[in-house]
Amino acid sequence: MLQFGHDVSFEQVRSQIGKGGDKLIPAFLSADEQREHGKDLEEWRGNRFKNEYLPLVRPFSAVPDLLRRVRGAGLRIAVASSAKKDEVDKYLDIAGITDLVDVTTSSDDAEESKPAPDIFNVVLKKLKIDGADAVVIGDTPYDAEAARKAGVRTVGVLCGGFSEDELRKAGCAEVYPGPAALLACFERSMLCN
Repeated sequence: MLQFGHDVSFEQVRSQIGKGGDKLIPAFLSADEQREHGKDLEEWRGNRFKNEYLPLVRPFSAVPDLLRRVRGAGLRIAVASSAKKDEVDKYLDIAGITDLVDVTTSSDDAEESKPAPDIFNVVLKKLKIDGADAVVIGDTPYDAEAARKAGVRTVGVLCGGFSEDELRKAGCAEVYPGPAALLACFERSMLCN
C-alpha cells in the first residue's frame, strides 16, 4: 500500500488477511483509486510476494500427518483457497500434501472470495456432498463465516494470527492451537463426528 501512496498500518492489513484480493483491496482503496492503480498494485504485490516472500514460506510440520489421519478415517480432502491456482499448487507442494488432496479450488473457481461462500460451494459441488456432510478447517474468521454461509461446520486453528474468541464469534465450533493439536485430539474432534 505504501508503494502506491496509501498509509495503511500492519494491524489494519493483518485484520483483513483471509479475504480474497477482491475484498481486501476495496477495504483500503476507494473505487477511483482502484480504477487508477488497483491492477498495478495487485501485480506489484504478486511479484513481490513470489520473489521475496514465497521462498521463505515453511509448512506446518503436522499437516501431512493430519491429512494422512483424515484420509485414514475414510474422509476426502479438499483445499478451498481464494488464492490464484498457480499459488495454490505451489502451497500444496511446499506443504508436501499434493498427493493427499482430492479436490482443490482457487479464486478462478469462484465469483466472490471469502467471506462469501462461493469457494466452499464449489468444493461441495465437486465432492458431490451437502454442507452438513463436510467440515472446514480454517485459521481466519473469514473461513468460518464463508463456511457457515455454505452450511458447513468449522474447526478453527490459531496459526492464522486470530484469537480463539474471534474464530468462535465467526462460527468455529472447535478451536485448536494448530494442526499438531488437532491431530493429537483427532478422535475427539468434529472430524470424527
